[in-house]
Amino acid sequence: MANRSDATSPVISTPHFVGRDHELAALRDAVSRPPAIVLVEGEAGIGKSRLLQEWLAGAPTLTALVSVCPPLRESLTLGPIVDAFRGIDRLVAGLGLTDLAGALRPLFPEWSGDLPPALEPLDDAKAARHRLFRALDELLRALGVDVLVLEDAHWADEVTLEFLLFLTSRQRSDGPSLVISYRPEEVDAGSLLLRLTSRLPVGVTGARIALGSVDRDETASLVSSMLGGEPISDAFRTFLHERTGGVPLAIEESVRLMCDRADIVFRDGQWVRLALTELQVPPTVRDSIRERVDRLAPAAQQTLRAAAVLAEWASEAAIAATAGLPPEEARAGIAEAADARILSGDDRGRWRFRHMLVATAVYEAVARTDRGLLHRRAGEALESVDPPPVARLAHHFREAGETGSWARYAEQAAAQSLASGDNTAAVLMIVDLLTETALPPADRARLARTAGLAALGRREPVDEVYHRVVRGLRAVLDSPGLSAREQAEVRNPLGRLLITGGEAAAARMELERAVADLGHDPAEAAKAMTYLGWAYGSPWPASTHRRWLRRAADLAADIESPAVRLNLTGNRAAAFLMLGDDEAWEVVAELPFDGESAPERLDVARIHTNIGTGAVMWGRYADAERHLAVALRLADAEESSRLRYNVQLELANLDWFRGRWEGLAERSAALAEANADRPAIHLAGVRLTARLAAAAGRRREAEEQFRYVLEEATRLGAADDVTEPAAELARLWLADGDIERALQITDAPLRTVREKGIWLWATDVAPARVETLFAAGDADAARALTEEFGRGLRGHTAPAPRAALALCRAHVAAAGDDPAEAASAYARAARAWGALPRPYDALRARESQAVALLAAGQVAEGRQLLSVQYEELFRLGARGDADRVAQRLREHGGDVPRLWRGGRKGYGDRLSPRELEVVRLVVDGRTNRQISEILAKSPATVDQQLRSAMRKVDVTSRTALAVKVTEAGMLDDDDPGATLS
Repeated sequence: MANRSDATSPVISTPHFVGRDHELAALRDAVSRPPAIVLVEGEAGIGKSRLLQEWLAGAPTLTALVSVCPPLRESLTLGPIVDAFRGIDRLVAGLGLTDLAGALRPLFPEWSGDLPPALEPLDDAKAARHRLFRALDELLRALGVDVLVLEDAHWADEVTLEFLLFLTSRQRSDGPSLVISYRPEEVDAGSLLLRLTSRLPVGVTGARIALGSVDRDETASLVSSMLGGEPISDAFRTFLHERTGGVPLAIEESVRLMCDRADIVFRDGQWVRLALTELQVPPTVRDSIRERVDRLAPAAQQTLRAAAVLAEWASEAAIAATAGLPPEEARAGIAEAADARILSGDDRGRWRFRHMLVATAVYEAVARTDRGLLHRRAGEALESVDPPPVARLAHHFREAGETGSWARYAEQAAAQSLASGDNTAAVLMIVDLLTETALPPADRARLARTAGLAALGRREPVDEVYHRVVRGLRAVLDSPGLSAREQAEVRNPLGRLLITGGEAAAARMELERAVADLGHDPAEAAKAMTYLGWAYGSPWPASTHRRWLRRAADLAADIESPAVRLNLTGNRAAAFLMLGDDEAWEVVAELPFDGESAPERLDVARIHTNIGTGAVMWGRYADAERHLAVALRLADAEESSRLRYNVQLELANLDWFRGRWEGLAERSAALAEANADRPAIHLAGVRLTARLAAAAGRRREAEEQFRYVLEEATRLGAADDVTEPAAELARLWLADGDIERALQITDAPLRTVREKGIWLWATDVAPARVETLFAAGDADAARALTEEFGRGLRGHTAPAPRAALALCRAHVAAAGDDPAEAASAYARAARAWGALPRPYDALRARESQAVALLAAGQVAEGRQLLSVQYEELFRLGARGDADRVAQRLREHGGDVPRLWRGGRKGYGDRLSPRELEVVRLVVDGRTNRQISEILAKSPATVDQQLRSAMRKVDVTSRTALAVKVTEAGMLDDDDPGATLS
């Protein structure tokens, strides 16, 4: 160690890596077991970047791509990933990439000579995004990348985070590991970033490394390493630790400032600070940074202001041009800033701030009157870059107030985002232009149309972005100077957006007005007409929808594009199915079962998914299975997770109706959870879990879920999706004797069916309403509704509503004076359900048939039928219905078959030890809730065991159970189980 004399001025060195041995070891360990996902989290300045640098320096054999997310709102979609790839030194041409790599051209125009031909564009943003992700994944693997490192992921655009999740889902033994740093305080609770380690694929190593402040001793070691390795005084250590909170960047900046001020000296073999009265370190890093910058030469200060404005890696030329300095002065200023450890460079001759915190402090110190000039210079400097960084150019010219250049580059950046599947980024860029600038009418119309179409492709829920687009489009339409044609081109996407938002009347008006002036664009006119032909979210009768669909078909015949014709034909077929029209199947017969290109295959898959959905509604389950199989094959071939979820949901619905319930509860719950951000799919998953809960006898759970589905479907304007939950709630409330609520809940859905004249939608609600009307004593209304239902189905062959009509007629017969005729009517309904096949509904109809037989005096036949229905419902999984049938059997003197209900076998008609526990507490006078708390069981479990005990003892009330088991001495039995003697 060099000898020092007292009062020697310090020479500042880069601080050693201090206090992170444990974290470094954890990082090395995780990455040594690939594939791995490592999240490094900590506040600004805590040392995340330094940790990654030390780790990478110690792993020279790893092939790593490293990138940093810029703090720019207008950052390019997938910009950090693109920047990481641009750091490679291998030629793309020799990698043997497949045709899929043509999707990379929008991101890497400089590689256009080496990449395969461009792929056909996709209308579906998520499909385009997924295709691009697959191409990027292929490139990663072709390059043999071991680790992808992404710093400052809290600033990452949404699509970059989705790409990371995509990589996570595909990681296997040869996949790259991910190491990601971020500031947790800047991450929203719902951020995709937090999902990266929430559910790791099998075989993937996961680690979350949280960096905290260094302690007092580590503070002393860090400072000492900056000051030639000499120790520092205890007072100096305590002062720094308290003032900086142990944040390494704050410690480093404070020491550098104190050295600049000559406020620390070497005395008695250690570094000490001046007395408290002689020194006040600024309480924030920002102030210390600014003071340090102010001590630099003017050229260095100006280059730092330029670098802060540029915000990302920038060349010397770009910094010089932004600073307004000759190259020599700028170079000297950069060198001085680098010597001061404020800027750092890379091997590509680019520079940036070592810490973004420092960059922010410098930028905020730039006078607002000067920022515009610096941004204009930055934009002009970056215009010569090849390829032009259009998102950054848009940002700089926006901040400079250069509207024309901002608009030009923002539109180009939006186009790049659309090509990358990031419709949200594209929408936001354009909406900002529309709301913050005064553009010529033609430009406003063109941009508004682009924003509207991009918003349609988002397929996200109705969120703030959606509302901003709608407001922006309406503002454009209210502005002067637009031609009728330009207005139509804006109204068309606006109307389709309003359908999504549930503004049916406004949507209808916009689309109708648009169609009148879209004669120059038959494809868009036909699309608008097809939208008007869909029966959702509109009070129009079915006849109006049919007229629009036929007009669209007339236009489609003359459209040259096969892809557009296919799209229109598929949508028209699905729309006719939703109307319950048999001519839909004539259109379906024209549809292909495959496609020649990826976009065509995806469209064919989407179409067959919609056809499958319609076939399920009709009750044509064999047709549904066939169309869904086509859709699933194509979705798998194109690796479209979004379409796969749609198909899986419909297959789950199909299994419900066909009585294939094993494992269905888990599937439906998984589908609902996995699609929480897609309202329609999420609600359909919840609806399926509610059906299963109701059948299993979990009444409260079923009611809560059906109410949730009904409320959300109503809010979204999905009129066809409210009928089933309303019908199921009516059945639940009718069983409770709450007739008024059952009538009320079915009123609005049935009114919608009547107004639209689409009786296919009444399959669930009509029988529930008829049964409720009879219970309310309004037999005339019940009979009238049944007759109306029959008239509404004339000319329609859908099997499911026809089976429902048979059930309504059976309810009418049951209200008459001839129970034998009622039994025959319920048998006909059961056969109609069974022919679909729809066994659960058939079993419930047979139960009603048995009740009618008992009323007709055919007791033996009625009991036998009830006994069969009990066993079938039990085996199907409808335990709640089975319990109801068992109760009917007991009431009519029948024996309930002894069936195993799972768990331990062998007790037969004896009470199990668990049932005895419950019964003892019933005898003690405890309520179910109290028993639940005492035994630490769920209320549902207590209820199930209590009902099981009542069945075995052959009683129907808690009081009777207590009396009977006490009299029989069952609670004194020492055997594992107990029974009546």
